[in-house]
Amino acid sequence: MTVTGRRYSALVALGILLGAAPAVAQVRADKVACFDQPDCDRLSNGTVEVVVPTAFGPRIARYGFVGQENVLGEAPGGSVTDLGEWKPRGGHRLWHAPEGMPRSYSPDNARVEREISGRTIRLRQAVEPKVGMQKEIAVTLDPSGTHVTVRHILTNRTLWPVELAAWAMSIMNGGGTVILPQEPYVDQPHNLLPVRPLVMWSYTDLSDPRFAIGAKYIRLRVLADRTEPQKIGIGNRQGWAAYHRGRTLFVKRIPYDDAARYADFGSNCETYVKGSFVELESLGPLQRLEPGAATEYVEHWYLFPDVEIGGTEATLDAALQPLLPKTVPR
Repeated sequence: MTVTGRRYSALVALGILLGAAPAVAQVRADKVACFDQPDCDRLSNGTVEVVVPTAFGPRIARYGFVGQENVLGEAPGGSVTDLGEWKPRGGHRLWHAPEGMPRSYSPDNARVEREISGRTIRLRQAVEPKVGMQKEIAVTLDPSGTHVTVRHILTNRTLWPVELAAWAMSIMNGGGTVILPQEPYVDQPHNLLPVRPLVMWSYTDLSDPRFAIGAKYIRLRVLADRTEPQKIGIGNRQGWAAYHRGRTLFVKRIPYDDAARYADFGSNCETYVKGSFVELESLGPLQRLEPGAATEYVEHWYLFPDVEIGGTEATLDAALQPLLPKTVPR
């Protein structure tokens, strides 16, 4: 799949520098318990750690500073469809868009193939029964700092072409704030055309007090006592989305292709909240995947400690500016 090369390369390079921490000797792999599973695989570089289960998936169950809380969340419950019982469980997973029932809810309850090679853990699911897609996630942890590369691979194992988009979905630890970027402000006489879509669902209510829509950022707070669902999507040309909880800032950097088509009226970045449940999502371009063909979609993750965003857009902007690039190459 294509991306806007120069823009994305600059974003990734800047993100790696901004997410850097003092060097450590190496990435270590071992076993830990996570999500009620006793034998999950962990990668740690002494600063951050990533944990993945192998009893189901492919999933990323944990990402966080060593010895501190998980920025990813857990989610109980589930739903039963014609394809079986799908369990949200929590963590980070791979779907394919556009969303449909029951296709999107194909269970991932079976053991996955696992391969560890240096700083990378690769998880491969069996072909989804009836749906015919095969999902794979490869996680690579940098030797130092907080940078994690998450590669999502979809392979069409059917006998016919399928139009789809890779859909990377992170369930976050509740109680925080989703942060999405607005496009840079340009006054009307100098820019008469729209710059990106803001997409709403039938249940979206922008008057909900969890939303704060400003000139530079869209914020969506996660409040346990507000159980009405909310969801929005944007065409995110700025290449990042964030989640702040406590004093930890999680940033995922995502590609955007000006020439591509995106699902959901042009969304490549979405967020959903209901009570304490929250997802921060990104999507690759829609594409026609021939039988046996695969597509790869990549996110880059970073963590920043001791970040205070305050309660206004001005305080948020002051906190983000030292951590994010001040401009995005066009």
